[in-house]
Amino acid sequence: MLKIGLTGGIGSGKTTVAKVFETLGIPVYYADDATKRLMNSNEFIKKSLIKYFGEGTYLDGILNRKYLANIVFSDKEKLALLNSITHPLTINDANEWMAKQKSPYIIKEAALLFESNAAKHLDYFIGVSAPLAIRIKRVMQRDAITEIEVVNRINRQMNEEEKMKRCDFVIMNNDEELVIPQVLKIHEEILTLSTRKK
Repeated sequence: MLKIGLTGGIGSGKTTVAKVFETLGIPVYYADDATKRLMNSNEFIKKSLIKYFGEGTYLDGILNRKYLANIVFSDKEKLALLNSITHPLTINDANEWMAKQKSPYIIKEAALLFESNAAKHLDYFIGVSAPLAIRIKRVMQRDAITEIEVVNRINRQMNEEEKMKRCDFVIMNNDEELVIPQVLKIHEEILTLSTRKK
């Protein structure tokens, strides 16, 4: 079974692309969702976040995402600290999930595949690319935040051009080119690669 990473900057539309792969019967692991789940359920993470970011990190035992986002997206070191607490456990969770799958290939969808060391557990990478202006607009609408807040988040991620260079396949999600035909083409190529691996 091949392990495929699906990545792209914030607002690139990688979750939309992941959903298309799911309709083709490919299991998808959503790293962001898993991290949120672990932040609300894993005692080590909870204790660590309260210790380093304060009691306000949780409200009635539930993660206060806005409070935490305000801290980490304005401070590079705090963001690195948060990632150092959550990434190893998310990677472990993903590897356990992958071991249970029975498919020619699986997809791990994550914004920080290359930044988090998760890449070394994967075979190939699909990048989702979109122009900066479109990405900013999408995130402003999705998260109801300001342009400055979106740009801050983008600046905390790896440069998109650099990210796409590291990918084996790139999907353009620019509201002009159709995404589904691009996904189908890559799906066929990966199926071919997976039969070769056997």
